[in-house]
Amino acid sequence: MQLSDRKKKVKSVLVTLPKPETDKSPYFELAKKYNVKIDFRSFIHVEGVTAKDFRKDRINLADFSAVVFTSRNAADHFFRICEEMRFDVPSEMKYFCLSENIALYLQKYIQYRKRKIFFGKQTASDLAEVLKKNASEKFLFPCSDVAAEETLKFMQDNGYDITPAVLFRTVCSDLSDLADVFYDVIAFFSPSSIQSLYKNFPDFVQNDTRIAAFGASTQKAIQERDLILDIPAPTPVAPSMTMAIEQYIKLANK
Repeated sequence: MQLSDRKKKVKSVLVTLPKPETDKSPYFELAKKYNVKIDFRSFIHVEGVTAKDFRKDRINLADFSAVVFTSRNAADHFFRICEEMRFDVPSEMKYFCLSENIALYLQKYIQYRKRKIFFGKQTASDLAEVLKKNASEKFLFPCSDVAAEETLKFMQDNGYDITPAVLFRTVCSDLSDLADVFYDVIAFFSPSSIQSLYKNFPDFVQNDTRIAAFGASTQKAIQERDLILDIPAPTPVAPSMTMAIEQYIKLANK
């Protein structure tokens, strides 16, 4: 079947993320603009590693002079484990964040203006120049058991002294209540969400369900399951998932 033959009208979309905390999400605007039902349901959730389990990795927090954060989750669990280990984070600790949003989030834990905090736009390569100036630091990389490999690989390939620390695990959520629910479009954002789909519904058959996927690793996971990718993102004309879905709806709902 050609992708063009699958462009049937979209009335409902399931976004495999937690529901946005504010009403200003572009998803709500999309739902209103096209009279489409959009639901949110996280297919995965995060569970913190206990201090007892963390000690098994024999990582001494006092050995590090800098931390690399790729997400808010990473920040939450870094400061949580520090508290559980009764480790006072030194004021001279340096923080390298993949985005400004993550950097600003650190205000929850530290006095922002009095700390050395650096951030990029979205990837570790954005931080290349500032990392060069701090090449002698010992970096801790708080991550999940399915670590953001691109960041770690970039740091290692460029010769930085970086140690990954698994502080939280990605766990499949229970989706049994969705067993008899149909959505025209399901939007995925990580390979773990695809894994969760099949853990909950081993006999899942795509049929007319259109699949949207954000990012190369998510799209690869979809291909490995022999699913049809109807809505890829980001693309040059659709840098966000909402834009990609909107462009699809414009064509399908004519």
